[in-house]
Amino acid sequence: MEEASVTPMMAQYLEIKQGYPDALLFYRMGDFYEMFFDDAVAASAALDIALTKRGKHAGDDIPMCGVPVHAAEGYLLTLIRKGFRVAVGEQLESPQEAKKRGSKSVVKRDVVRLVTPGTLTEESLLEARRHNYLAALGQVRDNWALAWADISTGAFHVMPLGRARIGAELARLGPSEVLASDGVAETLREVLTDLGLDPTTLGAASFDSSAAEARLASLFKVQSLAGFGTFERAELSAMGALVDYLDITQKGRLPILRPPRQEQVSRILQIDAATRRNLELTESLQGGRAGSLLSVIDMTVTSAGARLLERRVASPSRDLEVINERLEAVNWGVEGPIAGNLRDALKSVPDVDRALSRLGLDRGGPRDLAAVRTALAQAGLIADRLTGEGLPDLITRSVAALTGQEDLLGLLDAALVAEPGLRVSDGGFVATGHDPALDEARTLRDEGRGVIARMQGEYAQETGVSSLKIKHNNVLGYFIETTALHAEKMFALSERFIHRQTTANQVRFTTVELSDMERRILNAGNEALEIERRIYEELRQAVLSAAPVLSELALGLAEIDLSLALAELARQRDWCRPKVDNSRAFGITGGRHPVVEAALAASGTPFIANDCDLSAEGQAAAVTLLTGPNMAGKSTYLRQNALIALLAQMGSYVPAQTAHVGLVSQIFSRVGASDDLARGRSTFMVEMVETAAILNQADDRALVILDEIGRGTATYDGLSIAWATLEHLQAVNRVRGLFATHYHELTTLAGKLDGVSNATVAVKEWDNEVIFLHEVHAGAADRSYGVQVAQLAGLPAPVITRARAVLDALEKGERERATPKALIDDLPLFSAAARAPEPVVSQETSAVEEKLREILPDNLSPRDALQALYDLKDLLD
Repeated sequence: MEEASVTPMMAQYLEIKQGYPDALLFYRMGDFYEMFFDDAVAASAALDIALTKRGKHAGDDIPMCGVPVHAAEGYLLTLIRKGFRVAVGEQLESPQEAKKRGSKSVVKRDVVRLVTPGTLTEESLLEARRHNYLAALGQVRDNWALAWADISTGAFHVMPLGRARIGAELARLGPSEVLASDGVAETLREVLTDLGLDPTTLGAASFDSSAAEARLASLFKVQSLAGFGTFERAELSAMGALVDYLDITQKGRLPILRPPRQEQVSRILQIDAATRRNLELTESLQGGRAGSLLSVIDMTVTSAGARLLERRVASPSRDLEVINERLEAVNWGVEGPIAGNLRDALKSVPDVDRALSRLGLDRGGPRDLAAVRTALAQAGLIADRLTGEGLPDLITRSVAALTGQEDLLGLLDAALVAEPGLRVSDGGFVATGHDPALDEARTLRDEGRGVIARMQGEYAQETGVSSLKIKHNNVLGYFIETTALHAEKMFALSERFIHRQTTANQVRFTTVELSDMERRILNAGNEALEIERRIYEELRQAVLSAAPVLSELALGLAEIDLSLALAELARQRDWCRPKVDNSRAFGITGGRHPVVEAALAASGTPFIANDCDLSAEGQAAAVTLLTGPNMAGKSTYLRQNALIALLAQMGSYVPAQTAHVGLVSQIFSRVGASDDLARGRSTFMVEMVETAAILNQADDRALVILDEIGRGTATYDGLSIAWATLEHLQAVNRVRGLFATHYHELTTLAGKLDGVSNATVAVKEWDNEVIFLHEVHAGAADRSYGVQVAQLAGLPAPVITRARAVLDALEKGERERATPKALIDDLPLFSAAARAPEPVVSQETSAVEEKLREILPDNLSPRDALQALYDLKDLLD
């Protein structure tokens, strides 16, 4: 089909779509967003909606699907979660305005926003209690930097870092979207793939550091960025690309961003991606928040407080002053008498940061203004309750940020009704008495409605048609409607009632008076809406002018909420305040695993607490070799001590009776592994890669927990690797660590290597079964109890019997130093066919058992019960 045959509307669609080839185009047509061609096919499948067709293009039917504008956010969320980007094309004029340019003119449309995972702001598209980060990677020669922002809250950070730390920092942030140049995306392909990130690539111009400096200065309306810090070229490159991308996706309407805050790797407890996954900090191994550390310690009552907690869990501090300042704030909450009242007041605090973001992008509404009003009012109440001396420094600073906006609060309080609606276009959100012109227009509009009702009564009486109604629609305006049955009476009065329209069941008329009243009412209604729009814009600008102060207020409320939430956690779970200092101590008494303890508490089962001492002398290592059977709790013990260190350095009380933690610089965990089939890695290869990272990176302030190093290969290979790994950790890395193993040969190193000690998880064996006591004691296990654990798992009885026979033979051969081949030759062949289990031979019952069977407890008096006990004792003797 020739180009000339393309309809004007479709020509417009194709022109707009050409600018967004990698996004689905939501093309606004009245009350629907329509999609065409391949977009329609992809969207209909992703959204499970009907695929239809509209017209032809190049001789073929044009596939089409659509979603209602009023329900678009839900569909957007589905598409974004399935990996799509969406270009939202809106009508920039009304059909009436288009007709002024010619009867066949197409309504002007253009993309007003590109919706991507990292640029969401709508409340319904975001998780209230989690950040939604957009990150950018910058590289200038050998220097690297990472910038990240949450445009829904205004947070903006940048960090210089080495290439080796990129994976760990991206794992810490968990961004929804990562920006990179083509070269950087290719260089870091393996790292990004490991984290499940598919980068959004931008041209080199976006990452130009010189242009970035000017771009950032313009954004923050400053001549120089020196007031925000001294930034390297790589940092400027990353920040500049991030802002450029926001300019592209938001079509020039940039969100409110706070000035960039420079972070340093050295100030954060370093945790690599594998360790975050193993410790299940913010997400469980099964996926999702449930079962993670964050899920069981989150007692915050505000969204901002929850996001702050997530940041603290992901990024514990290495700054001793910061840690102890946070601990003082929690201690104040634990001991303070007004904590409960404050938490009740905090529950009413809306999400100021996200309301500000929507207002800044002009995607907000009256309800966001009301959220700011409520937050200001609650902040004032909280500040009043926290007057006086004796507050910790962190709380004092937070309280200071809660006041000073009384004029803004007064303006919003006077201007807004108690519960405003969601959209400006609905009107009705400005309070009566705030604006005289608005009140006058509303009076005319509302009285006009009363006049219409009176006119309807008069017309019904005049015509004798009691069912006569005055109605309104956008085409005819106000009109008089009767059923076809009564139309003759109306036509008989044609000089008075002017015919407008006949439908299948109704006939519609008007009068000169009705048309005049319609004009007056419509003018009043439109005037009232215009006045409300003007007032909304004035209020919006008033709020935005106070945005920096309101951001500090939001942070102050979040700090108070988090301190009180951690205090409530400590009180409810009986946690203690840790001593955190600059030593290399690590002493825990009565330590517990917070997640496992919470799970056991739900079933009424107590958690068995254990001590741990990894205190190191001088620069020496302190490593405990932990032995014991599977299922005895070794992995839980390893993880709980790592979590206690992490909680202490994020500024929280910890699950223990006492805790002394010398600053930890890094936490490394090698607990469990699985195949990485996509990259051709076996379980053992994954284990070795993670172990190599620990040995190459751990310093003398690292805390290392290793579980079953070398188990994925042949026994002697595994033992030799575990042996050499332990020696390297002790002699070279000089770490504090826990090393769980089934290689009992390693326990001999405790007497040979300084700082290496043995501990074991106690069990009790009874009648060929093993009972787990979950208690950690000094010393080494003499066996692994693997066959007993296999029996507990439900292996068939013949397999268990055979395993015991083989084990006895192997242990005997070990003692007699027989060769494996000789051992195999000596073992009788075992048929592959399953044997029937041996019948249980009944044993002779004892006199005590016979006597017990005769006793009926319900029939015994206290005296008889005591006598029965004496009789049993005599029989036993």
